[in-house]
Amino acid sequence: MSARDDTVAAGRRGVLKAGGLAVGFLWLGAGKQAMALVDPHRQAGDAAAAAADGAPPFAPNAFVRIDADGTIRLVMPGVEMGQAIYTGSCMLLAEELDVGLDQIRLQHSPPSDALYGMKLLKGQITGGSTGTRSTFTELRQAGAVARTLLVAAAAARWKTNPAACTVERGVIHHRASGRQLRYADVAVAAGKLPDPGAVTLKPRSAFRLIGKPMARLDAAGKVNGSTPFGIDVQVPGMRTATVRACPVFGGTLARLDDRAARAVPGVVDVLRIDNAVAVVATHFWAARRALDLLDITWHHGPNATLTTQQLRDGLAASQANGKAIVAREEGSRPAGDLVSATYRMPMLAHATMEPLNATVHVTARRCEIWAGTQVPTHVVANAAKLTGLPVEDIVLHPQYLGGGFGRRLETDYVDQAVKFARLVPYPLKVVWTREEDIRHDIVRPMYHDVISAVVDGRGFPVWYGDRICSATVLGRWRPGSLLKNGLDHDVVESIAEIPYDVPRMKVEWVRHDMPPGLLVGWWRGVGALHNLFIVESFFDELAHRAKADPVAWRRALLRDNPRTLALLDLAAAKMGWGGPLPARTGRGVAVGEPFGSRVCAMVEVEVSAEGDVLLRRAVVAVDCGIPVNVGSIESQVQGGLLFGLSAALFNEVTIEHGAIQQSNFNDYRMIRMNETPHVEVHIVDSGEAPGGIGELGTAIAAPALCNAIHAATGVRLRELPVRRELLAQKGRKA
Repeated sequence: MSARDDTVAAGRRGVLKAGGLAVGFLWLGAGKQAMALVDPHRQAGDAAAAAADGAPPFAPNAFVRIDADGTIRLVMPGVEMGQAIYTGSCMLLAEELDVGLDQIRLQHSPPSDALYGMKLLKGQITGGSTGTRSTFTELRQAGAVARTLLVAAAAARWKTNPAACTVERGVIHHRASGRQLRYADVAVAAGKLPDPGAVTLKPRSAFRLIGKPMARLDAAGKVNGSTPFGIDVQVPGMRTATVRACPVFGGTLARLDDRAARAVPGVVDVLRIDNAVAVVATHFWAARRALDLLDITWHHGPNATLTTQQLRDGLAASQANGKAIVAREEGSRPAGDLVSATYRMPMLAHATMEPLNATVHVTARRCEIWAGTQVPTHVVANAAKLTGLPVEDIVLHPQYLGGGFGRRLETDYVDQAVKFARLVPYPLKVVWTREEDIRHDIVRPMYHDVISAVVDGRGFPVWYGDRICSATVLGRWRPGSLLKNGLDHDVVESIAEIPYDVPRMKVEWVRHDMPPGLLVGWWRGVGALHNLFIVESFFDELAHRAKADPVAWRRALLRDNPRTLALLDLAAAKMGWGGPLPARTGRGVAVGEPFGSRVCAMVEVEVSAEGDVLLRRAVVAVDCGIPVNVGSIESQVQGGLLFGLSAALFNEVTIEHGAIQQSNFNDYRMIRMNETPHVEVHIVDSGEAPGGIGELGTAIAAPALCNAIHAATGVRLRELPVRRELLAQKGRKA
C-alpha cells in the first residue's frame, strides 16, 4: 500500500461518495476480520437468542417476534437515548411487515455484536449518527422476510399463490375468496418455513409510514413517568450507593475516616476501592448526606499541579513544532496572498440529564447489570474481566438512556459499580451525583488549529490548509482503528473534505496526548463539531475580507455542488437573507456535509452594548436523504442546534490543581427557555441514501452563531465559548 492509500481520501469527493463516514466513527482498522453484523435473514445465533426470548413460535430473524398470543415484538438493534431511534427503526420494520406502529411492542436488544452489530461501527454501538444509516435497508428487509414467510404460510393453507394475497395491519387477505388470516394464525407454520432468500422491498411511492411525521412511540411513557431509565431500577434486596472519587486525575485513596458517615440513619456500609469511596444506604438521600461527612485524604499523584493553561500551552507548542501526519493533500500551495488564523476549542463535559448510574448484583456464579449504555457488549466484556466470570454468565438488562451524547460510549461508571458490587452480597445501585458526573467526565478534547488559505484576486481560496493539534479519542477507544500512519479519522472529518470547490489543499494533524489519567472521549457532533466551526468561521473571514456577502460568496464556491447549493438557497429564502436589520444585529451562515447528510444553518443575533447575545431566530435546511420520520428529524435538528448553541455560548471544562472546576448546571449551564430562539427546520424530500441526523444540528450551530456575532459587532471569535467582554462596546458593523 502506498502512502497515498493511507490518507483519508484519494479523490475530490471520495469520502462523501463512500457514505459520509470514512472520517467519522471507523471502529475496525484495515486488515481486521469482519464480524457478523445486522442481517435480515437467519443467522447462527438466532435460535439461541429466540429461545432466551421466550421461544416465540415465529422468529424469522433477530428483530421480529410473534408470540403465541399474537403479540408482535420488534427487537431494536440500537439504544434509545432521546434520538427517537426506536420509533424510526419500528417504522422501517413495520413498513415492510405491513402492520401499524400501534400493533407493535418494542424491546431492547440483548448484548450481541453478532446479531445487532451496526455495519458502520462494526459492533453493537449506538453513536456517530449511524443508527438509521446502518439499518435502513436491513430492517426493511427483516420486515419483508417476515411478511414473505407469513403470507407463504397462509397461501399454503389456502392452496393458492402467495401473489394473490395482500396484507393490511397484520391481516392476510385472499380477496378472490374473501378469506383472511391474522399473522398470529399462521405464526407456527411460518416459523417452520425455510428462509425465503432475497426479498423485494416496496418502492417509495408505496410507503405508508416512511417519510411521514409519526408520533414517538416512547413519548407517553416518558411524559407519565412509566418509562424506566437506569436510575429508576428497583431490584429486590437492593441497596443504593453514591460515590466520591479522587478529584485529581490519576489520584488514589490514602486515608478514610468514615465514623461520622456510618452514624447517619439508613447507612448500611462504606466501601472503598483504589481511587473512590462509596456510601451504601437504604435510600439515596441517606447515602448522599453521609458522603459529605467522610473524612478523606487523597494521594493526588503527578497531576496535582495541572492547569488548563498548561494544557493549552502544550497544545500550542506541539501544533507549532510537533511531527504532523498528513491526512489529505491535493496539489501544492501556490504563491499568492496567504491568509492565516488560529482557532482554539475547549474541553467539554457531556452533562446528560440522567446522571451516570448502574445497578449490579455479583454472586459466585453470575453478574447481573442494569444500566443504560451505548455499548452493551463492551459492558459485558469488561464485567467479565473484573469479576473473572465467563462472558455467558454476565447478564445485562439494557435500560433507556436519559441522554448519551457519547458519554455512555464509555463503561467507566459501570466498571466502578461492578468493583463496588463485588464487595457486598446484595444488589447495589450506584448513582453518581451531578457534581461527580461532571468532575469525573471523560471530556471532549481541546483543539488548537492554524488554518490558512491562498486567495486569488477576487478573494476566493485557490488553496487551503489546516494544521490541527489535539489528543485522540480513537487512539484510546480502539487504537487498531487508526490508519497505518497513525491518523485518527475523526479528527479531520468535515475538513479533509469540504463542500466547496477549492482545487488544492493540505490537512494535517499533530497528535498531542493528555497527561495520564485525563481521558478524552466522544462528544455529540464528534469530529465535525470541531472542524465545521473552524472551516466555516475561517471561510466567513475570507468572504468578509473580500468585502463579499457571505451567502453570495459561498454560492460561487458551490457552483459544482448543486445538492448543497440548493440547501443554501432554501435557507437564505426562509431566513430572508439580505433584509434590513437593526444596529448590532446580524445574521450568520454555515454549511456542512457531515454524517452523510447536508445542512445549512442561519442564525440571527442581537448583541447588547454590554456584550450579551440575544438569539433572535434560526433557520436550518436539511437534506438527509430519504427522511424516515420527518417529525423526529425536525425535533433532532432543533434539539441538536440548541445543544450546540449552549456549548458555544457558555460551556468549557477548566482544570486547576489537577481537578475539573465545574460541578453542576450553575457553572456548566444550558441555554434557558427565555434564551431559546425560534428554530425553523426545512427538510428536503430527497431520494438519496439516508444520512445521519442526531448530531447534525449540534455540529453546525457554533459557526452560524459566531458568524452572526461578527456580522453584528465586527468581532471575529476564534475561541469558544463566547466571551461577552470581547463583544462589549464594539459598535462597528462588519
